[in-house]
Amino acid sequence: MEFALEIFRSLTDPDRLIYLLSQVITGWLGYALLAGIVFAETGLLVGLFLPGDSLLFTVGVVAGAGKLDIVEICFLLTAASIIGDQSGYLLGHRTGFRIFKRPDSRFFKQEYIKRTQDFYNKHGGKTLIYAKFVPIVRTFAPFMAGVGRMPYARFVSFNVFGGLGWVLSMTLAGYFLGEIPVIRRNFEKVVIGIVVVSVLPVVIQYLQSRGAAPASR
Repeated sequence: MEFALEIFRSLTDPDRLIYLLSQVITGWLGYALLAGIVFAETGLLVGLFLPGDSLLFTVGVVAGAGKLDIVEICFLLTAASIIGDQSGYLLGHRTGFRIFKRPDSRFFKQEYIKRTQDFYNKHGGKTLIYAKFVPIVRTFAPFMAGVGRMPYARFVSFNVFGGLGWVLSMTLAGYFLGEIPVIRRNFEKVVIGIVVVSVLPVVIQYLQSRGAAPASR
């Protein structure tokens, strides 16, 4: 358990991630770990609390320090994101109706499904692109596309653009900005800022829905 927590902490700290990938989980295993995390966040409904945005930024910083190949890692994580979405879509297409009957638990709430549905109804197919930059919605959007029987060819087109945009923007931002002294000195604040910006659309949508509820009564 302690080992798992240490790995989790290492995912958003460049120095820890460098140590993890060079001393603990080396070679292709390190690449597989990073790809598995990105896949799980979008392909498995249990991955909604994984540090997607901040992880990609940190990976970019590590690549900028010469510890990862930026081309290889961008290609791998983009593929993991796209394949993860495919998995989420197929899961929703085949078994989606069951999740609407699932009771709330510590890690799952029906509110997450409703939030994604509202986001999906507002933005349509483009949700699959926008959702990549919104935690929780990012996890459930492909699933909801499958539940809603979105045509597969249409889903794939949005899926590919979303995966490319998300992985490349976050990873390359870390790659080019990570060595700037002020960012390295305040890296924890930068990561917190990334999380806040990512969550902001969800907060705005929640506040809007709260304001709309009394008006509809």
